[in-house]
Order: sequence, then C-alpha cells, then structure tokens
Amino acid sequence: MAVEPRMVFLGFGKFVRADKIYALEPLRGGDRGDGRRTRVWVEGIAEPIVASRTERTILHDMGQEAATQSPIVDEALDLAERLAAAVEAGRVDLGDLGRRARRLLAATTNGPTGNIANRDTA
Repeated sequence: MAVEPRMVFLGFGKFVRADKIYALEPLRGGDRGDGRRTRVWVEGIAEPIVASRTERTILHDMGQEAATQSPIVDEALDLAERLAAAVEAGRVDLGDLGRRARRLLAATTNGPTGNIANRDTA
C-alpha cells in the first residue's frame, strides 16, 4: 500500500505537499511581521509562498525532526518579536509578556529552579 504524501500547513489557510517543498527561507527585517515568517519554495510554483510559520515548524511537519530545534525556541522567538513590535508601537503589555515568559520558563525548567517560573512579579 502506497503512503500518501504528507500535507504541511503554512498558515494563512495554505497547505502544500511536504514532498514538493524544496527550500525554506526565514524572513528578516522589514519582510518579517504581521504573521509573515518564512518563504517557502514549492515545486511547480514560480514564486515562493509566504508562510506564517517558522522554518523549524515547517520542517517538523515535513517529518524532518532531526533538522528542527525545540518548539520552545519558536515560542521564545515569537515572544521576542512581539516585544520588539510592541516597544516600537509604544504599547507594551507587561502583564501579557510576564505570563508568556513564565510559561516559557515553566516549560524549560525543572527541579528547585523551576519555581522561578511560578513566582509573582511586581
């Protein structure tokens, strides 16, 4: 029985076959933002598709687990991106950022130092 190719979600309602993706490029600077994170080159499509997901997440969904890092890294990068955008816009929600940071810490720490993630911050 033949196995059907895996479909990969790129965000923005777009899916492509994993076996047709041949290149991923993380967006940087002014190209990145408003959910735009990665250019995805797909066989048979002349221009790259802009995905709202990171290259690591796409690689993971393609079945390339060895080529990916922890999803925690993606969450940390997303938190840093949101913080930078909020600072530029002059709208920093410290409560929200604190909750996100505590969740990241809780997911990455254990043992006695894990309590750091559960402390209330003033």
